[in-house]
Amino acid sequence: MYKFVLAGVSALFMTAAACAQSNQTMNNTSSNSNILVACFSATGTTARIAEKVAAATGGTLYAITPAEPYTAADLDWTDKHSRSSREMNDPKARPELAGKEIDMARYEVIFVGYPIWWDLAPRIVETFLDRYDLRGKILIPFATSGGSGIANSAAALKKAYSQAVWRPGRLLNRASEAEVRAWVEQVMEAEN
Repeated sequence: MYKFVLAGVSALFMTAAACAQSNQTMNNTSSNSNILVACFSATGTTARIAEKVAAATGGTLYAITPAEPYTAADLDWTDKHSRSSREMNDPKARPELAGKEIDMARYEVIFVGYPIWWDLAPRIVETFLDRYDLRGKILIPFATSGGSGIANSAAALKKAYSQAVWRPGRLLNRASEAEVRAWVEQVMEAEN
């Protein structure tokens, strides 16, 4: 019995350490790069892609974090009364953010990652973008989705934040590191 308890406690500490390390990585803003990779991920799927984008760009990885984390019930798109359904049905909804604000003046290129909800970026992405002066910034969306393409969500963001310079985005479902790197190189070549 003692061995099982010890093994369970060890596993718990290892899991906690891994989560802490992952959170630290996602909120690391100490890079000298002019590229920011800002990502909202409710389940971790988009975060894994954002890590690949940050590795390919050498940019700073930043987690767009809700003040109140989303639960499985909050994300139930079949429930018209779930938190995500209510937010997405209200174009003015702006969920509160946790975490420190970043010095956006340091960045020229911003990759914005998100899961697609109701064919749009989640409202919390708009909360994040609303915080900053985006005039002249180059914004490049990337997304993950269970069934939607990126075109509508990217067009809606471009319309709402027209002061930024938008570049074509890409849906990166289950993209490999090589696929992400090839896309990033293509996008960055267009900037040069």
